[in-house]
Amino acid sequence: MSWRGSVGCLYISLCISVSLIAEMKTYIILSVILRCVFSQEGDESITYTQCTDGYEYDPVRQQCKDIDECGIFVDSCKGGLKCYNHYGGYLCLPKTANIIVSPPPPAETSTTRNPNLPRPVPCAVGFTLDEQNKCQDVDECQKGTHNCSPGQTCYNTRGSFTCQCPPGYQIHGDQCIDKDECSQPPYCLHRCVNTPGSYYCQCNTGFQLASNNHTCIDVNECEVNNPCQHQCYNIIGSFMCQCDQGYELNRDLTTCRDIDECSFSSYMCQYQCVNQPGSYSCICPEGYQLQGTRMCKDINECETGNVCVEDEMCWNYYGGHRCYPRNRCEEPYIRTAENRCVCPSGNMLCRGLAHSIVYKYMSIPLDRAIPADIFQIQATNIYANTINTFRIKSGNEGGEFFLRQSSNVNAMLVLVKPVTGPREYIVDLEMITSNTLLNYRSSSLLRLTIIVGPYPF
Repeated sequence: MSWRGSVGCLYISLCISVSLIAEMKTYIILSVILRCVFSQEGDESITYTQCTDGYEYDPVRQQCKDIDECGIFVDSCKGGLKCYNHYGGYLCLPKTANIIVSPPPPAETSTTRNPNLPRPVPCAVGFTLDEQNKCQDVDECQKGTHNCSPGQTCYNTRGSFTCQCPPGYQIHGDQCIDKDECSQPPYCLHRCVNTPGSYYCQCNTGFQLASNNHTCIDVNECEVNNPCQHQCYNIIGSFMCQCDQGYELNRDLTTCRDIDECSFSSYMCQYQCVNQPGSYSCICPEGYQLQGTRMCKDINECETGNVCVEDEMCWNYYGGHRCYPRNRCEEPYIRTAENRCVCPSGNMLCRGLAHSIVYKYMSIPLDRAIPADIFQIQATNIYANTINTFRIKSGNEGGEFFLRQSSNVNAMLVLVKPVTGPREYIVDLEMITSNTLLNYRSSSLLRLTIIVGPYPF
């Protein structure tokens, strides 16, 4: 049995136009000579029917013939490339490629080999003939016949091999360099940090990575660690602290300090302001009680109970009280009414004394504005052809008071100097009555007890 095959070499001439600087053009002729492959089409029949890849057995001619992939697969080439059939396969080349097929070598003669020996089956590139005269794929990666650079991984393919870089790296020439994922369209919502062979995402303050390690979600600081001393309010990307009433934030914006309301103004309270944690309160001095939240009101001790003995009368004044004898008449005066003493005209001891003494009481606060009308004296009996004269008889040694007579029957006591308290003034106001027709002259006293309180309220 004899078999004669033909060998063909495919020459490809590819013209590429490249634009260069200054509008100069040059042409590069790229010639690619493909490895010569043996055509399994012979002029003699053979007894076996197995063909290598790219060939099929023709039972009529009883030989292997090339498969025209370009005719079988309409869209075998993409991207505007043209399909060129070749022995045992096909090529996708630009339409401008020039295909040159070399003539087959001279056929073997029967003198060059033993016709009784089976003809060896030619294998395509990347395949090798095994003991069963079958073409098997060569694992270049296992044999070490690949040309992958250190750091690249060799992956065997059918008839060839590929070199791939580790994840996170990309091929650059024949080397693997780090792939900067952060320079690509955003992988991370906030910040991307490139690392050798990889990357990771970071979030802005107040956010944390979601489970997908790319997007960021808000951190509810109020639930995580509650950094605020009083009240915490979560906001997108942060939080806000608020203090309870009566407190204000410190500079750290998380802790609170008490507000000293008493330092704002001296008018916070009428008497005294007492600062308290988160608040304040007003207090009043002894003898006063708080009215509302800031004002002080005098306590009328005379109405609260028996503060004086039976033969005493209670007199309330600003901030306190005093007990005075109910009968203040002294010899030769006799009591004729409450707070009124009369010296009888028939009593020789009454000669030269005021006919009557009336006791009155009043209270004024500290720092009373001056001048101020504080007490009015008035004649109770009016007689014809009488003249009344009013004067301060005693108790005005400091000149704090002035008596202004406004008519024949009354006069006004005026405070003309500041007075301090607590202090008691006993001022005798005298009314002198005279009648020139009857040659009559008498006098009467109003003994006024003035108590100045210790406070201006």
